[in-house]
Amino acid sequence: MTLAVDCGGTGIKASVLDEGGTLHAKPVRVPTPYPLPVTRFLDTVAEVAAGLPAYERATVGVPGMIRHGVVITTPHYVTESGPRSKPDPGLVEEWTGFDAQAALAQRLGVPTLVLNDAEVHAAGVVTGVGLELVLTLGTGLGCALFDGGRLAPHLELSQAPVRWGLSYDTYIGDKERKRLGPAFWSRRVRRVVDALRPVFVWDRLYLGGGNARVLSPEVIAALGDDVVVVPNSAGIVGGVRAWNLRP
Repeated sequence: MTLAVDCGGTGIKASVLDEGGTLHAKPVRVPTPYPLPVTRFLDTVAEVAAGLPAYERATVGVPGMIRHGVVITTPHYVTESGPRSKPDPGLVEEWTGFDAQAALAQRLGVPTLVLNDAEVHAAGVVTGVGLELVLTLGTGLGCALFDGGRLAPHLELSQAPVRWGLSYDTYIGDKERKRLGPAFWSRRVRRVVDALRPVFVWDRLYLGGGNARVLSPEVIAALGDDVVVVPNSAGIVGGVRAWNLRP
């Protein structure tokens, strides 16, 4: 039994699944609290887990650059009041180099795997055949790359510049979706996909995350047969498969 926790910029949700990926409890979601020092983060995950069935291991997806379970950078949790607010220097120092995997394993009392949240999401959808890229559309942009089912080193694509000095995180993030509306925002996503196609030359691209469901039918139809829109529930289901898809 695996506790799967999907930590986002606006919400933290979790459930418990068996090895076949079947949920044994309705997913529980709480708002991501801010400010979020690491102690409050650990408390929040533990509180969510306490209301779920028993589990023997845990998978936790965290936004940002996560390397071997250690937080190199995280975009939202270092801010004063959440996504797009001002970073707090004290929180930046606290989160940088934080061994989230070791801390959560100790707090939860079970073996724990901590990955970037998009990588956990990706584990729930990739087939293990060819080069597969997963982009998650949520508060910002998440990215995970697999070759033959093996997870490649994480790329924080969201921080790369795209247009007008904006990063991908800002250009197609949730704030711009709300400002532009679904139709114009969907066209932006299509421009991003078209621009990235010659960079990755993927066999399959998956678009997931909470905002993938907002993409207009016209844009989805125009993206091509090598692009698949997947449900956001993969962020939980991937918690089981992630243990078998490590590099």
